Amino acid sequence: MINNPYLKSYKNYLRLERGLSGNSIQAYLHDIDQLQQYLEYTKEPIDIKNITIDHLKSFVTWIHELGMLPSTQARVISGLKSFFGFLQLEQEISSDPTALLEAPKMSRKLPDTLYLHEINDLIAAIDLSRPEGMRNKAMLEVLYGCGLRVTELTELRRSGIYEDSGFVKIIGKGNKERIVPIGSSAMKYLRIYLDEVRVHIPVQEGHQDYVFLNKHGQKLSRISVFLIIKALAKKTGLNKTISPHTFRHSFATHLIEGGADLRAVQEMLGHSSITTTEIYTHLDRDYLRGIITQFHPRS
Repeated sequence: MINNPYLKSYKNYLRLERGLSGNSIQAYLHDIDQLQQYLEYTKEPIDIKNITIDHLKSFVTWIHELGMLPSTQARVISGLKSFFGFLQLEQEISSDPTALLEAPKMSRKLPDTLYLHEINDLIAAIDLSRPEGMRNKAMLEVLYGCGLRVTELTELRRSGIYEDSGFVKIIGKGNKERIVPIGSSAMKYLRIYLDEVRVHIPVQEGHQDYVFLNKHGQKLSRISVFLIIKALAKKTGLNKTISPHTFRHSFATHLIEGGADLRAVQEMLGHSSITTTEIYTHLDRDYLRGIITQFHPRS
């Protein structure tokens, strides 16, 4: 694992020699924290001086499977290059393992989409006899039923559930709030989880308002959601590369295939631009151009 003396020296380097702001420094340290989380996930106690390009390539594959966008992956890789460059500068390492590490191409390749029967199979494979079973069922129902990003799912608050009106309040990218409709199936299992399971969990201070909790009474992590979905895919024999983001993509695709309005899907996904929604919906450019031409006041 990366130990604290390296991080303390690196932080001082960023502040004093590079003159970065506090926010920028935290962003760089967060990149290193991502690598630390991966090393904990692999359960391999690797000393920083022994990290190789192969370790880093596996790490990049891991954050990709977590649903991290290529642009975010590129920023994390840039942060790692800065960190290992610093270690080489300090003569802590003789060679930089990130020298041949390439940032992902900014492609618009669509991830795998799940058919409805595949989503049903994944949810049906959840073992409801286990304490976390109903939580996982409610979690996947909400993930698919509302088209959420994984962080939006883990950050979902009890105070943001408006059951009477059938909506949930979501905190999206840039701390932007949006109201998303929640279907009857997702609401049904969410209510069962809250009323029959979550009430028996001793919640830790500061986590009372989070909907989905781990067995320690803390907010469920993004990595936990990823691992739960991966385990279910393996259990059902699903031969697709999936992540929490696959449910969001499937949500949008199924809505469009069912005849939903593109603008409505854009609102539910929380996209600031309709062209971003196009990535999730398999729409051809002529149709998209027609929508913009029809409704834009300057067209």
